[in-house]
Amino acid sequence: MPYDSFSTYGGARAAHEDTGQTKAVRRVAENAPERIRFMVVSGFLGAGKTTTMIAMGEYMDKNYGHVGLIANDLGANLVDTNLTQTSGCTVEEIASGCICYQMDNTIDKIRRLKDRDGCIFVMSDIPGCGVGALDHTYHRLADDCADWITLSPFMVVVDPERLRMLLPEKADINLPEELVYLMKLQLEEADLVVLNKIDLLTDEEIQRDVDFLREACPDVPIMAISALERKGIPELVEFITTHESALKNFSVRDDEKFAEAETKLTWYNRRMFFKTLDESKIDCNAVVDDIIEEIRMGLIERKRNVPHLKTFATAGAGDFNKCSLIGVDYDIEHTQLFIRKHKKMSMIINARAVCESRPLARLIDDAIDEVCEKWNLDVQVFFTECFGMGDEGR
Repeated sequence: MPYDSFSTYGGARAAHEDTGQTKAVRRVAENAPERIRFMVVSGFLGAGKTTTMIAMGEYMDKNYGHVGLIANDLGANLVDTNLTQTSGCTVEEIASGCICYQMDNTIDKIRRLKDRDGCIFVMSDIPGCGVGALDHTYHRLADDCADWITLSPFMVVVDPERLRMLLPEKADINLPEELVYLMKLQLEEADLVVLNKIDLLTDEEIQRDVDFLREACPDVPIMAISALERKGIPELVEFITTHESALKNFSVRDDEKFAEAETKLTWYNRRMFFKTLDESKIDCNAVVDDIIEEIRMGLIERKRNVPHLKTFATAGAGDFNKCSLIGVDYDIEHTQLFIRKHKKMSMIINARAVCESRPLARLIDDAIDEVCEKWNLDVQVFFTECFGMGDEGR
């Protein structure tokens, strides 16, 4: 059922020769909406922002109109870009920095998704330690693009396990206090708070967390979903397509404390290709699990942690593996497993770790070497970056 507020279309035409390609471009331009909705999806590392965007995007594509997703992070070679491309939505990437500090690029991406692809709604995440998009992004768009962009509520996704650090029990899940401060700031920024992963909770636990969030975030709507199981997605979509941002005035009150929190984190990104030396097909799901487990053990040995580690591996023909780890004390979360055995696979690792950059790079090298020896694999590394937010010279 189309959403009426998005049903007005412009008639812009491009001045091209009538080749087959330019005719297709013109058809998209003629059907481009006069206005487009834009929304930021914020939330702490591992809260499920990407999975939530995909769940909403797929539902909206079927029931409202075409949706564009922007994958955003501080590094390059993003797992989230590859994962979102498995959905039916149009995907763009803004890498190597938060959208907050690439606003000309962000506006260009939104306009391109609107005019080129006919999107009626665009969602972008921000890095999991990110704070400030309400000020830097929403207020800039409200000032400069109010004639063609409607701002849907600034949404913050909450992971119930991390929320335990804020609950009266104040659970110790081996993350520094500075990162708890980041979570609190993110909740203050929200127009809408979404409790994700309710498939992992009992009804009593869901009610407890929702009640806490209502008290912690007065006058802010609270919704509960399971993005993985698509629970609560229709209701969430109904809300974000019928409400707008309150455009609150929000700013980080203690820049020094915020900087200290950021310096606790190191970003690691690697893209590589594995193949079996004897050309045999193997269980690549087990290979991915072994790599993650070796990284986990290396961090535990150094008394360090990883608030979020994501891997995306593909062997072609639509067969892929997506895994996550939200800390050394947790089990691997398998979003998607390979269906078949393979003799080759491409893989991306994105890790956001509470660990110094040089030790992190070394332990991941060691983990990959160990797994290659175990499974008789050759590996080609195409890209690696590893940087701490406070590294000198960055």
